[in-house]
Amino acid sequence: MRWRWVDRIETMELGTSARGWVTFPTDTFFFADHFPGFPVVPGVILLEAMAQLSGKLIGYSVRKVRGDWPFPILTMANGVKFRRFVRPEEEVELLSNVVELRDESAIMQVRARVGGKVIAQAEEIFVFNAVPLASDAESARLEALERAELTRLWPGYPGD
Repeated sequence: MRWRWVDRIETMELGTSARGWVTFPTDTFFFADHFPGFPVVPGVILLEAMAQLSGKLIGYSVRKVRGDWPFPILTMANGVKFRRFVRPEEEVELLSNVVELRDESAIMQVRARVGGKVIAQAEEIFVFNAVPLASDAESARLEALERAELTRLWPGYPGD
């Protein structure tokens, strides 16, 4: 099962901000039950999409500055607001801004927009590596997966 809620990353400014996009096709599994006859994207999925973009920004920024990949884990969301429904096939712009980036955590301000209008927003708090990886080989494997995902999502990915 893949929970990829970012289709592409348009821009990423080291340690500052990222802008990405996602569109939820009509056949996305959750539309069958959420809600029959009136399909909408669950708010928690929008929150996760914004978190996934933030995670890529955090990972890339820390890698460039510190040399390691931090594997950010969403631990808290404050001030979450959903302003309107997102329907199938609507293109959602995802925005993430760094509020604070520390050695072991990050605070991000996130927004989702449709047609230029904010439809969801939150402050998301992440910690890094809450559970240590089993080995250096496992760490290297996960770093390779992250690089491959950034290459897939972000045409401008300069590598690390």
